[in-house]
Amino acid sequence: MNSGNYPALSYARALLGAHLAALRAAWRDSDRGASAVELAVITAIILAVALALLLVIKNFVHTESNKIHG
Repeated sequence: MNSGNYPALSYARALLGAHLAALRAAWRDSDRGASAVELAVITAIILAVALALLLVIKNFVHTESNKIHG
C-alpha cells in the first residue's frame, strides 16, 4: 500500500517512528529514571519540611493570639 495516497497513514508512521526512537533512547539511557526518582524524593522531603514549618508557625501564632485575647 502506498502511503502517499493516505496522508494520515504517513503521519501515523512518522509519529510511531518518533515514539519508537524515543523509547529506544530511553532504554539505552537507564539513569534518567533514577534521576527522576531522586528528584521526586527530594521534592517530597522539601514539601514535608515546608508543611512542618507551616504547622509550627500556625501553632505559635495561635498560642500568641490566645495570650493577647486572654
